[in-house]
Amino acid sequence: MICRRSAVGLTLLFSCIVAGGKDKKKLILPADVLQAQTVLVVIDPDAGEAIDAPMANRTARDDVEKALMNWGRFRMAVSALDADLVISVRKGSGKMAGPTIGGIPNNDRPVILQPSESGPRVGGQGGTPPPLSDPMGSQQQSPYPRVEVGQAQDTFFVYRGRRDDALDSPPVWRCMGMDMLRHPGVPALNEFRKAIVEAEKQQANNP
Repeated sequence: MICRRSAVGLTLLFSCIVAGGKDKKKLILPADVLQAQTVLVVIDPDAGEAIDAPMANRTARDDVEKALMNWGRFRMAVSALDADLVISVRKGSGKMAGPTIGGIPNNDRPVILQPSESGPRVGGQGGTPPPLSDPMGSQQQSPYPRVEVGQAQDTFFVYRGRRDDALDSPPVWRCMGMDMLRHPGVPALNEFRKAIVEAEKQQANNP
């Protein structure tokens, strides 16, 4: 999973791009992403729990879920197998290195109750699902202290779903920058919405 993050440009203050999308002639977003109907939001399984902000990642995930429901484009899924897209979020510390607690099951949510402008979202899971990066469900470690290096920025990565190991494939779109998961506005999701609008225009002009 660590190699998955090696492409993150730590010196960039703000970057939102389709993975590998430097060629302007290429589609901003592929057609299957534009056709997606369901989405799952998870905390990056590599993320530790910051000692000085232990709820930061969970708050970011909840803010993204609420913003998605207010948008109304997608239905919320409760597992990667049910989701056309999987969005992985990780709150940056603002520092190049900092102490965190690892081994926290951030994505273990047997019951979900999330209010939104369109009404509450209630979901459930039968038991604890295996981590997205570990579909075999190997035994998890107990919480342990560690130092995370190079996680100063917020990250918002979009992956194709319908598979347990969705996060092990390259993201189809990604956004990185300071405060891109800022509560409660979630600027990264606004950038994703803009990318979809641009991609739909591009698709309409190139049938």
